[in-house]
Amino acid sequence: MKLVKMSLAAAVLLGASAFALDNVKVSGDAKVYYTTADSDTLNTGETAVVHGNGLFDKGTSAADTALSLGVTGDLTKGVSFGVKGYAVSTLGLENNLVSNTWTGAHAQTTNGSSVTVEADDQAWISELWVAATLGKTTAKVGRMELDTPLAYSEKWSIATNTFDAAVLINQDIPDTTLVGAWVGKANGVNAIGAAGLSGVVDNTPAFGIDSIVGKGANYTTFASDGAYAVAAINNSLKPLVAQAWYYNVVDVADAFWLQADWDCQLIQDVKVGAQYANISTKGQVKTTVDSLGVNDDSSAYAFKIAYAGVKNLNVSAAYSKADKDGVLKIANVATDNLGNAQSKLYTETKWNYGYVGAPDASSVNLTAEYDAGFAKLGAYYTDVSIGTTNAANATVGGKENVDMTEVTLAATKSFGPLDAKLAYISTDATDKNLGKQFNTVQAYLTLNF
Repeated sequence: MKLVKMSLAAAVLLGASAFALDNVKVSGDAKVYYTTADSDTLNTGETAVVHGNGLFDKGTSAADTALSLGVTGDLTKGVSFGVKGYAVSTLGLENNLVSNTWTGAHAQTTNGSSVTVEADDQAWISELWVAATLGKTTAKVGRMELDTPLAYSEKWSIATNTFDAAVLINQDIPDTTLVGAWVGKANGVNAIGAAGLSGVVDNTPAFGIDSIVGKGANYTTFASDGAYAVAAINNSLKPLVAQAWYYNVVDVADAFWLQADWDCQLIQDVKVGAQYANISTKGQVKTTVDSLGVNDDSSAYAFKIAYAGVKNLNVSAAYSKADKDGVLKIANVATDNLGNAQSKLYTETKWNYGYVGAPDASSVNLTAEYDAGFAKLGAYYTDVSIGTTNAANATVGGKENVDMTEVTLAATKSFGPLDAKLAYISTDATDKNLGKQFNTVQAYLTLNF
């Protein structure tokens, strides 16, 4: 069955001439990711304490490989298609050099090794869509990546989550893009819903540190009964890009996201931005949170200022604040929202996700990126302070009286089609590693083709 799945992209390519397809393009990448830490636990989501002996110890290290292959082309004038397949494998490293994987897509098999289990290889079709354009309107239907402020494909890990959806985009109004979308299914871990709030996690991975793609990469109904989204993005005032998003996650929540990014004309090379988001529970989720005795509405705001007036150097500072009464985090609702879902707030960390969007989180982020020629260098500082929330909220999935400071140093270099990245992360969090500071070292290799 896996071979059948993996052969789909190749079959489409081989049949291109028979169907007179135009502009056929093949692309993909092969990735190897590795992370190691000197902490007593590899990830906050683990229930058992894994004691490590330091950096590069098997117990606090994870590794994975992934291969993706995609094909796009034109079926006829104004009609295009795309298909993309993923295959992930640990190459057996989880029983040798590491104890965990990056992606949760691996299934688990009992074997005769010293640790008695192994992470199975997995393959799936992550994209399979058709798009049609008429005038200034485009409709896209099928399996695809999405990039919206509160429901999106997270791309920082070795494999990304995708959605079975329909999207309509119109640009008839000058300087304005209108978006309408329906999301029916997804393969993310624990998309928001009443079951997750009650402790019944959907698509639970057997392995994985990223909490993005669920076990077997299986696609299930998004949240409770799917979701609708509409948006308007306007650039009538050229220095300003303003966007407004509204979400109706059926029987779960209503949410909106407002954002404005302004290329300041008063001070050259300065850009400023503002964000505001709100998630209001309803239906089954509201009934569940009411029965648990927790407050239900979440909101947050953020500000950012950036400066690019020095050659090859970009610096920025950002601040965000989340209200203390929410349950759901101001973060991706398509992955592990109550856990380590990534947030689109300006202050988001480089590695320790799940903090800046949590109830009562006050966050500061400082970023400096410099192209030194021999490599692109980055330095990132994030400090998050989470105060006292409703005790039941913290029990459901929030954090209470937590302080977290993250410092990340990264170097990225491309060698033709090969991208290499090395990162060092210092984490000092009261809810990790028994409250002690710890270090993480990561290596990323990506071969693009």
